[in-house]
Amino acid sequence: MKIEISHTTRYTYPEAVTDSVNEIRLTPRTNYRQSCFHHEVKVTPAADLMTYEDYFGNRVHAFTVNRPHKEMVIQTRATVVTVDKPQGVGLPSVPHAEQLQLLQNEAFRDRYCEYLLPTRYTEITEELYAFAAQHPLEEASDLHSWANRLSSTIYEEFTYDPEATSVHTTVRRTLRLKRGVCQDYAHLMIAVCRSLGVPTRYVSGYHFVGDLQGGNADFEQASHAWVEVHIPGTGWLGFDPTNNTEVNWRYVKLGHGRDYQDIVPVKGVYCGVKGELDVAVDVRRMEQ
Repeated sequence: MKIEISHTTRYTYPEAVTDSVNEIRLTPRTNYRQSCFHHEVKVTPAADLMTYEDYFGNRVHAFTVNRPHKEMVIQTRATVVTVDKPQGVGLPSVPHAEQLQLLQNEAFRDRYCEYLLPTRYTEITEELYAFAAQHPLEEASDLHSWANRLSSTIYEEFTYDPEATSVHTTVRRTLRLKRGVCQDYAHLMIAVCRSLGVPTRYVSGYHFVGDLQGGNADFEQASHAWVEVHIPGTGWLGFDPTNNTEVNWRYVKLGHGRDYQDIVPVKGVYCGVKGELDVAVDVRRMEQ
């Protein structure tokens, strides 16, 4: 499917600010499930863009606005073609017993160590172990179906509530509240997987839901977050516990990291007074 994305980030300040240094991670990836055919970035006030790949392979645009300004706008547009077939089709697989053996393999664990260690967001606690105990790895038929069941459990036992948490909320607090948003759901699934030795990473991107709203795609949406679990013998597969589904053609991936902190879409520092932030995202399906 061909998907068009428009993303506008607007900062406004009551007084002029200066020396604004920023990084943005808003370039769609190209991989076996999607191809980015067009991407553009526009910054107002005008600024020179420097681009590079970070440690995790995410495309980063960096820029500085030194002169005084009371508003800064970052606009990105992209056209991405996604694969309209179930993930994992055509990929290799191994028996569950071999999957469990690979999880204990020292070379395997060394290779994916970044996605096995807890972070500030995904702290492993006694409460987390108790929640994870609902889904023992050894009793699953395979890790693919195990990850699906875990995703479903999070979807069923937690309430989606944009007012309950913030970008700083940790898994410890999410477990106590039993509510949150896509970032919280993703961090919880990551923490459970890592507590059992399954490499898992945080993914940022977009989710097209226009035709799920009465066929009307003409409305603004927010960015989205989900997880990718490394299935030994197969590779990275995506799961969205917020919507209780596997990644499909509706998902456009921007980047991945250990948790939200690694792939904040827009971040920076500046000299001046506190401002206000407004973000508008529009995701549309284009005619083929």
